[in-house]
Amino acid sequence: MKNILLPLIALGILASCNSKPEGYTINGTLTGDVADSTAVYLKKAGKQNGLVNVDTTMVVNGNFVFTGQKNSPEMHFIFVDQLGGYAATIVENGEIEFTAHKDSLGFAKAIGTPQNEFLYDFQKNSREVSNQAINIQKDLRTATGARDTVLVNSLQEELNELRGEYEAFELDYIKSHPNALISALLIDRAINTKTSTGEELRELYDGLTPEIKETEAAKKVMKTLDALNKKEASSKNTSVGAIAPDFSAPSPSGEFLALSDVKGKVTLIDFWAAWCRPCRAENPNVVKVYNKYKEKGLSIIGVSLDKTAEAWKKAISDDGLEWHHVSNIAYFDDAIAKLYNVDAIPATFLLDENGVIVAKNLRGPALEARISELLD
Repeated sequence: MKNILLPLIALGILASCNSKPEGYTINGTLTGDVADSTAVYLKKAGKQNGLVNVDTTMVVNGNFVFTGQKNSPEMHFIFVDQLGGYAATIVENGEIEFTAHKDSLGFAKAIGTPQNEFLYDFQKNSREVSNQAINIQKDLRTATGARDTVLVNSLQEELNELRGEYEAFELDYIKSHPNALISALLIDRAINTKTSTGEELRELYDGLTPEIKETEAAKKVMKTLDALNKKEASSKNTSVGAIAPDFSAPSPSGEFLALSDVKGKVTLIDFWAAWCRPCRAENPNVVKVYNKYKEKGLSIIGVSLDKTAEAWKKAISDDGLEWHHVSNIAYFDDAIAKLYNVDAIPATFLLDENGVIVAKNLRGPALEARISELLD
């Protein structure tokens, strides 16, 4: 009987050691005489990157505790009432040991769980580079004040090199830590700073482990990358030399009108709106060019990104825009704007008789000169 029980007991102990924790505990320690009953807030990013409160606790004898459950690791931020700054920590099931001084929350240390160990390691290396940058910027201010041009240029080059080294450091960190949540967050930052191409970023994302891809941070990255890839593809489809994609939308009378219906020897696609001051300022020049070249084969189709049909139609009348017009009255959610990768107006595309895009965003004399080359 004893021989049977011992292996069973051993298996039970082994199973308990290998089991994953069912919840998280953040054991916080604050140094620097923080008063009892001071509120401590655990927050995370919500919609439009605004912070939302997840939990609140109180300081007792310099300590505080948060408990809960988390299905997958997620970045959170700890704020302490009446203290400046905040501390980043990754909430995941397990025991998290958090320590900070009240005057430097940004330099807090959170360890004890795998993702917080990764975060702490990254922060430690990142701060080394940040300290170098701070010292260079300090020297740069001194050199600028002394009007030492040679030293200023040298320090600027040194700072630019350091920026490049830091970008390389982050990319290398992602590649060497595919199982770290911070890697997904760094990919998200690289998307926003445009330090890498969509193809490079997709490769970095693909290298993440399945567990990290299941986190909300990685799901957000995937969604953003999908949108970025579509945008890059759209940009290629509407680059100079490409055949302009066809489209159709309601005209002011309500009938659908397509680009293919109105193409001339030269066609101008003009994205504009009644609310767009630069567009309205350019309209007299477009009217002049149209009146000069319409008999020679110039066709114009205006694509309005207006919010109301009333404003759109009034602007057409007020500005004397006697050419073809369409609009989905959808602002920048307009399908045609997305098709042409237009995220700012005015935006124009000039097509030859074969529908090939020969120029983009020409205005004033440059627009007339290019049309003249094609029609005169």
